[in-house]
Amino acid sequence: MSAAPAIPEAEHFPTIQSLSFWRGRPEIAPLHGGLSNQSYTAQDETGRYVVRFGVDFPFHHVSRDREVIATQAAHAAGFAPELVYHAPGIMVSRFIAGKTYTAEDVQQNIGKVVGLVRRFHRDMATHIHGSGFAFWVFHVIRDYARTLAKGDHRMRDRLGEFTEIGNALEAVQIPLPVTIGHHDILPANLIDDGQKLWLIDFEYAGFGTGMFDLANMTSNADFTPEQADEALALYFDHTPDDGTIRAHRAMECASLLREAMWSMVSELFMTTPGIDYVAYSGEILAKTEAALDVYQTRFGKLI
Repeated sequence: MSAAPAIPEAEHFPTIQSLSFWRGRPEIAPLHGGLSNQSYTAQDETGRYVVRFGVDFPFHHVSRDREVIATQAAHAAGFAPELVYHAPGIMVSRFIAGKTYTAEDVQQNIGKVVGLVRRFHRDMATHIHGSGFAFWVFHVIRDYARTLAKGDHRMRDRLGEFTEIGNALEAVQIPLPVTIGHHDILPANLIDDGQKLWLIDFEYAGFGTGMFDLANMTSNADFTPEQADEALALYFDHTPDDGTIRAHRAMECASLLREAMWSMVSELFMTTPGIDYVAYSGEILAKTEAALDVYQTRFGKLI
């Protein structure tokens, strides 16, 4: 399988300029940082906007129709900027002027970020309409392994190992209420405008377990075990017991393994300007293996 060719940034300019709701001719500039979608800022007489291009990625379980629903729900619930326009392949949202978080920012604002995640899990479900979508990371790991096997990926000899690890991590999860999760809490998806913390990018939002967002947040922001335990205590309103800590540490490993396999699948299907998916796969796989070592040192061998 070959990756789809990248679209040069400037080739999107005529499409952006042709949108009917602009007041005057918009000033357009590329907005860098995404791993899979091409984004731009556009300024017209009414304000500043983010224009995001992205088609369905069935190999990543991404549906833009579902993303639109989740984005509209997140705005209605007070978590996301307004989506002012959408059409097949394009979404336009109001620009949030603020600080895009880094891992260090998340570590320094644990209470603020955990509070946002708690409210998201509490408030989002009543704003979702349509058939809904389930995100279960262990299914994603298994399905990615099938996709990679069919694509004869360069790491095909390790796919059985990855699947076995995912199954073992799944086995130590604890029952939690089903909730709507964001499922992609990278530091860069958090924006602080000085008064409010915002969430952006809802490609993977759907019904699932709150433990994934917690582990996704702590693993992506390189939390220490002590910081992770603080986040769990704030989320659950009590000191976490050993079962909760074990489930969380296992979910951190699963979150990282899923990210590494996401990049491996991207190697087969995607070409994004400035992104080296092979290098990114190696980087995240190394983090996964380090997290597994930490987990097994405390809780024993997985497989």
